[in-house]
Amino acid sequence: MTTQILEIDSLRKTYGKGNNQTKALNGITFQVMAGEFLGIMGSSGSGKSTLLNCIATVIRPTGGRIRMRETDVHSLRGADLAEYRGKKIGYLFQSFELLDNLTGRENILLPLSLHGVPAKESRERLQSLSDYLEITDVLDKFPAQMSGGQQQRIAAARALILRPDIILADEPTGALDSGNAKSLMEKLSGLNQEHNTTILMVTHDANAASYCKRILFIQDGVIFHELRKNVPEESRPEFYERILKVMAQLGGGSANVL
Repeated sequence: MTTQILEIDSLRKTYGKGNNQTKALNGITFQVMAGEFLGIMGSSGSGKSTLLNCIATVIRPTGGRIRMRETDVHSLRGADLAEYRGKKIGYLFQSFELLDNLTGRENILLPLSLHGVPAKESRERLQSLSDYLEITDVLDKFPAQMSGGQQQRIAAARALILRPDIILADEPTGALDSGNAKSLMEKLSGLNQEHNTTILMVTHDANAASYCKRILFIQDGVIFHELRKNVPEESRPEFYERILKVMAQLGGGSANVL
């Protein structure tokens, strides 16, 4: 039986007051199961990043509930909240968010040192991830000495190093060229398929979304369409074509839908 990791229940987030209110999230409800690779798509301002930031506890929702393995996320305080942010979720940003004065190795190992992981185990985790993500040759370089693709794979290793329950990826290919975007998505897909890594990814890119197993399209803060891959029969190119068809049905072009 598949385990539910994350439950979003009637989540609401309102900005502003009175007549100037904007409902970024308007009662959105869905679940994320263990081992799922779930994509979130929608127009600019549809609430995608607000949703991820609420899950990450960067933003406090106006109403509704977020539960991670039966724990109400926004009831967490102090050490429990730090544990959640550090070990339960891993966050992969579009802009990498690496510390410029630390090497790739130091950026990746920083979460382990903050959470007291022993040195031997830290080295073993680093070795395994750097081999898989093909970043061994840039571990001792600073971010300014790396390509965008290398920086994003360093950032991915940092997000994965504490083995979180779920990876939150916010437009992870947004700052990458097509070649590096394809490489990153293949690595994330491999982690999902081979290691059962659970990923929740916001993206505007239909190519990136085609690596997902399920996609939720958000409009005006609610889910207005769901697309699920016909596994294992359906190939990624076939799923990509279905994504494009949904986009065409829902508004014509990528400018409207994505």
